[in-house]
Amino acid sequence: MSSDTIQSDISISDARLDIPAPIDPPTPFREAAEEMPWWPLTEKDLPYSDGVPMESNWHVLQMNLLNEPLQLHWKDRDDFFAGGNMFVYFSPTQELTHDFKGPDVFVALDVPKRPNRLSWVTWQEGKPPDVVIELLSPSTAAFDKKEKKQIYQDRLKVPEYYWFNNRNGQFAGFELVDGVYQPIPIDRKRRMYSRKLNLKLVRWTGEYRGQTDRWIRWATADGVLLPTPQDAAAKAEERADRLAARLRALGFNPEE
Repeated sequence: MSSDTIQSDISISDARLDIPAPIDPPTPFREAAEEMPWWPLTEKDLPYSDGVPMESNWHVLQMNLLNEPLQLHWKDRDDFFAGGNMFVYFSPTQELTHDFKGPDVFVALDVPKRPNRLSWVTWQEGKPPDVVIELLSPSTAAFDKKEKKQIYQDRLKVPEYYWFNNRNGQFAGFELVDGVYQPIPIDRKRRMYSRKLNLKLVRWTGEYRGQTDRWIRWATADGVLLPTPQDAAAKAEERADRLAARLRALGFNPEE
């Protein structure tokens, strides 16, 4: 996993990053942070890139297909963060052991909408992500389904965990109930409902940025796919064209 590729769609200023001071984190993140005498470290102090490239171009596109429509759908909100291919720290010892990097896609609610985060540091943010999605590949599938799932359940306590394999269409989700992940049911239209986001995660086959493949996408609770920025721009252009045509039919020149 790399923290470099997905950042192509997220601009980080070369100017000094406005990184907030660490907050006093709740248990269990306070206990984890105090394991090391040099706590509190922040995202500014911890590694945020391992230099490992993404597994495929599909992975990059899939991350964008999840995050960009969500950003657009919630453009008027300032209380969430949607990240991709970022390190997530739940213990200071990770910096020493390198035993865990982070999810492919995650969403956190009730946090400042600060786009220039370098990584997600639970004791700095005061909470774990609310939703995590892993995109399976031959080299990561076994780890994502077992060890990583246990980390999300037992160490990070992520409320919802999903995975998707575009090679065979395998799709699964889990909700944390009394500290244990329970399967999220898939409806007849191949959708899973996220209680945390009040959205549905949908399997979808189609073309995105010139690549036709299997994907997963966010949809409203009613099942309407969240549009991509490209979809939204195309619809806006169609509306403008229809309006211009009506004006011409009435004898007006819309360009004047």
